[in-house]
Formats: sequence, C-alpha cells, structure tokens
Amino acid sequence: MTERWTAERAREWYDSVQWQAGMNFLPSTAVNSTEMWQKSTFDEETVRRELAWAEECGYNSVRVFLPYIVWEKEGDGFLGTFETFLKIADEHHISTLPILFDDCAFDAGKDPEYGPQPDPVPGLHNGRWTPSPGFAAADDPEKQASLRAYVHAVVGAHRDDSRIFAWDLYNEPGNTKRGNLCLPLLVSCFRWARECDPVQPLTAGVWETGRTTAVNLAMIELSDVISFHSYQPLEKTKAFVDSLTGEGRPFFVTEWLCREHGNVMEDHLPYFTQEKISCWHWGFVVGRTQTNLWWGVNNAEPEVWQHDVLYPDGTPYRESEIELIRKYRNQA
Repeated sequence: MTERWTAERAREWYDSVQWQAGMNFLPSTAVNSTEMWQKSTFDEETVRRELAWAEECGYNSVRVFLPYIVWEKEGDGFLGTFETFLKIADEHHISTLPILFDDCAFDAGKDPEYGPQPDPVPGLHNGRWTPSPGFAAADDPEKQASLRAYVHAVVGAHRDDSRIFAWDLYNEPGNTKRGNLCLPLLVSCFRWARECDPVQPLTAGVWETGRTTAVNLAMIELSDVISFHSYQPLEKTKAFVDSLTGEGRPFFVTEWLCREHGNVMEDHLPYFTQEKISCWHWGFVVGRTQTNLWWGVNNAEPEVWQHDVLYPDGTPYRESEIELIRKYRNQA
C-alpha cells in the first residue's frame, strides 16, 4: 500500500479503535527529546513512574518526539530504547503516537547536538527544544538516504505494532521561519513511510490557523486522518475544525491546552468527546522543559500554568482537571 488511505478506510479504522485521551510526553527529567531518548540519559525509572501516574489519571495515549540525531548516533540502540518505552506504555494500557520530524527550534534556532544537553534557561518556556533532523540535515541532499533509512527503521520495525496508534510524521512543518523550505522533506517522509506499508494511519498536524498555505494544503492532502493544533478558546477551535472539514476523515488534535488563552479542559474535553476527536494536550509532569511557564515571558512560576497537569510528586495541579479526564474517557 503506497497510496493515501481513502476516507472510507480511515473512517472504518477509526470506528474500530478507542477514543484517545493523551498528552505530549517527556519525562520531567528531560529538557528536550534528545535527552529523553539517548541511551546515556534515558530515565527509565522516571518514565515508569510517570506513565503509571498517567494511567491513574485516565489517559490512554501519549505523543512522543523521536529525534533523528539519536537514531543516527545509536542505530539499533535507539530502536531498543524505543522498544523499552513501548513496553512500559503498553503495561499501563497506553498507546503511542510517535513523531519523526519537527521544525520547532526554541533554542535560538540551533540544530540538535548529541551528548549532554544544557540545563533549562531560568524562567523560559521550553528553551532547549531543538528540531529533528535539524535544518542543516533537512536541507542537505546527501542526508536524504539517511533520513529515508531512519523512517524505514522506525516505521518498518513497527508497521503492524498494535502499540502504535498512528504515525505523526512531521510536527509543525514550516515553523521557525522555515516556510516552504520544509515541503521536500514533508512530501518525502510520507512517501518513505508508505513504502513500509504500515497498518496504522499517517498524519501531520495543521498548526497555522486561518491560513491557506502550500504547507497546510500538503499536510491535509497527504494525511490519512486529519490532525491539527489549537491553543485557542473553544469557539475558535470549533471554527478551525469547521475550516478543515472535508472528505469525511477522522480528526485528531495533537496539541492543545493553553489556560491563559482560554484553551481549557472544562470547555474542550466535552467538545472533543462529543465529536470523537482524539486529543493529546501539551505536557504532563512539570519539569525541565518548564512548559508550565508562558510563551515568550521570562518569569517565575505563574499562578495559572500554561501547560502540564501534575507537580513533580504526582500531585495534580488541578484535581478537577483529572476528574474531567476520567469522566470523559469513561463516557467515550
């Protein structure tokens, strides 16, 4: 199967699976995805503890960023670490939505570096995040064979793995002022993944709301299921979904929850459940990414967290939110 799924096939698949209520997961001890996955810093103890908390809270899925640079340096060792993670998640009845490429580069736009990662920037939201594979690699014609091998290694090894819910191939293509420079890799990564003939659907999330761009159109046209990001209030989220409708394909929201913008669980979870939009909000346990802080503001811990739902000891930031997750998981 090397072609995009039909809308009918996508609907039939979605009707056969559980509604997913998850989060974008990094253990609280990791400052970015490189620190999460490289062998020297993979914190299995913390992963086990925090995924156990996730199950207790009612989550049944996690979205995780897989960095090309760790695969490039560790090869089968990286695949082994990923297998360890999948086993732990599965023990807690949690599916995994992996991401292979990413254009977000909050660390001054720098490319990723293998090895020890810098400590968080005090007061700065997610200040050490780096892209995958990095812009130099993405734009290097001589790297294309290696990038294809990476997709084949990861997707090929799990093409019929029931622990993988779907493949989110490219996070926010065009971000960090990349624009249309991302298009060659965006198109290629879908082709490379389809060469593996996975039983899971492929997607890439539309993140620029209200804009008809070549990148947005490509993501929609390439995806088996339509995914998107929304950090806006409910009415704007609904309008965004309405603008994306077409062909009758299922919807995922793979990033949401921005409390200071009015993007909150009390409003959004009922809507996502009613519309059967599987959802993964940003953040879980507050930690080295500091994503409880607000974007672009150098600050101490705010009274209202932007993302995240648990303190480092597992105590909920707001118990009412955890109750909502359990409630709507049960309803779904």
